[in-house]
Amino acid sequence: MNEDLRNVVLGVLATGVSGTLGWLVRSHLWRRKLRRKQAFFGLPHGSDCMLVVNREAGREGAVHRVDVFALLELSALIKDCGAHAQIVQHDLAHQGFGDRTEFCLGGPGSNQRMAAHLASLLPGVRVNAEREPREERSRFDIGTEQYPMEAGSVEYVILARLTAGEGGRPVFLFCGQRAIDNQAATRYLARHHEKLARKHGANGSFVLLLKVVNSEAYGPDVVELVADVTREARTAPVAVAAT
Repeated sequence: MNEDLRNVVLGVLATGVSGTLGWLVRSHLWRRKLRRKQAFFGLPHGSDCMLVVNREAGREGAVHRVDVFALLELSALIKDCGAHAQIVQHDLAHQGFGDRTEFCLGGPGSNQRMAAHLASLLPGVRVNAEREPREERSRFDIGTEQYPMEAGSVEYVILARLTAGEGGRPVFLFCGQRAIDNQAATRYLARHHEKLARKHGANGSFVLLLKVVNSEAYGPDVVELVADVTREARTAPVAVAAT
């Protein structure tokens, strides 16, 4: 074998080794990223999870059109983790938490499951479900702060990841003042889950208050983080003694 041919063979071998090493490194990084994602969502490969939704008013078994878009956002995340999802109506979800990951969408006025989660897991949060007076409809009270809704202009949504029960699987809450806000929260989670996992840990709990800006014009796309309200939301209000 002359020197030129030997150089060609060595070059081919070097290229092959380099390509293989590059593929192995990329594959390792991809698997590590996937494992972190699965840990954050509590969705190991082949596992099951539950999507809890309310019913559209006046239509038996129907889901609000905007909530369908929110479910699509979540379905993509679930599929990426290699897990399986079951959609359950809020009044048919009769089970505890911790055994499998749960994604619960909707305010407590239309979602019984959300109302139960707020009462059990977030005693510091109160959502005004009364329709009158109009200016106080759907107002959030978190700790000592109040967050009224200006429909189509300024709206709020609670995005929470909570762990409870023996199984340790998380419950994700998307509690918006309007249906469009639920979608905004699911989109925010899809975009920022890696950052949230780094900040709060794969098994950490958090409660975030998000503001949806001008949904009338921008839909669910413009979302701002107002505050991390974990401590306030998980602290029961102090009862005032009657005088």
